[in-house]
Amino acid sequence: MIFVLSALSPEKMPLVLQNIKKVLKPNGYVLFRDYAVGDLAQERFSTKDQQISENFYVRGDGTRAFYFSNEFLTSLFKEQGLDAEELGLCCKQVENRARELVMNRRWVQAVFRYSDSVNYSPSSEALSKSDLCCQENIKPKADAEPIKDFVVDMSEGMAVEMFGALTNDTEVIEIELGGCDIKIKVLSKEYQHTCKSTGLMLWESARLMAAILARNPSIVAGKRVLELGSGCGGICSMVAVRSASIMVATDGDRTALELLNQNIISNLRPPFLTKLVIKKLEWGNRDDIDAIKAMNNEGFEVIIGTDVTYIPDAILPLFSTARELISSNKSAEKDQTPALILCHIFRRVDEPSLLSAASRYGFRLVDKWAKGSPNNESQSLISSWFPENNFEEHIPTSALNIMYFQLD
Repeated sequence: MIFVLSALSPEKMPLVLQNIKKVLKPNGYVLFRDYAVGDLAQERFSTKDQQISENFYVRGDGTRAFYFSNEFLTSLFKEQGLDAEELGLCCKQVENRARELVMNRRWVQAVFRYSDSVNYSPSSEALSKSDLCCQENIKPKADAEPIKDFVVDMSEGMAVEMFGALTNDTEVIEIELGGCDIKIKVLSKEYQHTCKSTGLMLWESARLMAAILARNPSIVAGKRVLELGSGCGGICSMVAVRSASIMVATDGDRTALELLNQNIISNLRPPFLTKLVIKKLEWGNRDDIDAIKAMNNEGFEVIIGTDVTYIPDAILPLFSTARELISSNKSAEKDQTPALILCHIFRRVDEPSLLSAASRYGFRLVDKWAKGSPNNESQSLISSWFPENNFEEHIPTSALNIMYFQLD
């Protein structure tokens, strides 16, 4: 089990070990390595509001990380009939010379045995032998080849894992939308799960919303359009600008905005290139909001957000910001009244929580759609956006949803 158990909630760990024990022969072994308490990554989490419970944290992309103490780990396995035969702490100092940083990494490494004997306990010799794991990284044996006090990691990947820094390791994604080929640079997949910025990748909901806008340009035709949380891809903005009168793509992450600017320049030509404006926007930030109002004091007739609803604390600022920037002009036609369109997968924020926050800032849910739900074009505005093939080429197997809001 190599960095497996730490990704699970602590309450689910006993069930996992029960399943493992079912497939182990008597005296079979579990070889274990995972994060240890005191690892640098845990210290970084401790300075942010990302703690779920003791030694258990959530990363920016929604994945989890648990940090094990020796006591917790031995007790956890012992309760399921798995005894520690070897147990040690592995310590490493990793130097990133480019950033002049030394990082203290800590892992717990162990061997557990499925024993029929309830009273079995590992010998002190076995335990002390594994305890050298930590010492060998710090102090070399006299009769062995010297081991340096700390390992030099020259890879940029370590900088991404530790500090969420953008690296040169990007990959190009090609997308065909409305007869146009779009090529965008995003952070390589090998770094996405450890990067704290969620704006450096292309989300499934953005693919769906961009496909809808390409097939239904009337949604934004002649309108002032704002995209919240565009990320580095900005494919919704690049499609919408073909029909919109004004298109503003925003994000709160400066690194994502830099890559977004590169992608827009490489894909658009005048007059579309000059119509698409990139602005920094942290939801709830007065200066950012005022700067956007200064360039368009009439408000936006369409505001789009794809996968911007996964952080609970950001939901109220999201609707608050949308309320300040949306146009207040109303029309007799439902599809002509200013709208906030959200496309997402429900994660840590459920639909009732979204509706409650929306209502607080004067938004009313007019229509909604969910993948797999039956479409009725005579009753649903969103359903009329979909062709017969239902955009299957742009919709993965995920449970995507679209919510269409207007002001009360």
